[in-house]
Amino acid sequence: MDDGFLQQYLSLFDEFDVLAAFWVNIQLTFFAGILALILGTVLATMRISPVPSLQWAGSTYVTLLRNTPLTIIMVFCVLGLWGQLGITLSPDFTTNFFRLAVVGLTVYHAAFVCEALRSGVNTVPVGQAEAARAIGLSFWPAARLVILPQAFRGSVAPLGNVLIALTKNSTVAAAASVAEASSLMRTMIEFRPDVIVAIFLTFALGFVLIVVPIGLATTALSRRLAVAR
Repeated sequence: MDDGFLQQYLSLFDEFDVLAAFWVNIQLTFFAGILALILGTVLATMRISPVPSLQWAGSTYVTLLRNTPLTIIMVFCVLGLWGQLGITLSPDFTTNFFRLAVVGLTVYHAAFVCEALRSGVNTVPVGQAEAARAIGLSFWPAARLVILPQAFRGSVAPLGNVLIALTKNSTVAAAASVAEASSLMRTMIEFRPDVIVAIFLTFALGFVLIVVPIGLATTALSRRLAVAR
């Protein structure tokens, strides 16, 4: 690599704030991850509940959202919720779009969190639920105190995969006019096509540096929390 090319490449970081763009993706992942975990837990509880209407509602949500492209959901949040219904989550224009993107990422990935938790529920021995009923616990206390805590332990790896997918899918927030990494990459390529390969490799490496630690952490946590059967 000659010095001229290196200088051209390094000048990108003076012209564009790459780290700030990745920080937006990390924030999107963090907030949407927490909300998706909460909503997905509620959906998983609905799907395993003895109430048919709740089972149907949870199953319908998961089926619809899992089979709807994330881009469509994101565009709906902007053009539908904000553009047509006038739903505003912040008076600040940029913050409003950021929060709408978080909503889109949350409702989409909650369906996958639900299925990950449901797979964890399948690892809980049937005797655990029977023991909970034997001591007089109804479904909701049994789910909260007995079933779900064990299900979380059994679904750490699948939940980690959902988090990794969420991290990569945070780039779809560009469809909601959020200035994150992928939108900055397109801008950089447009104005600096002379170093297009270096730009691509920079953003690819950036996401690798974010995703790989998540995978390693969830794998280690899954092994540590694994229950010997």
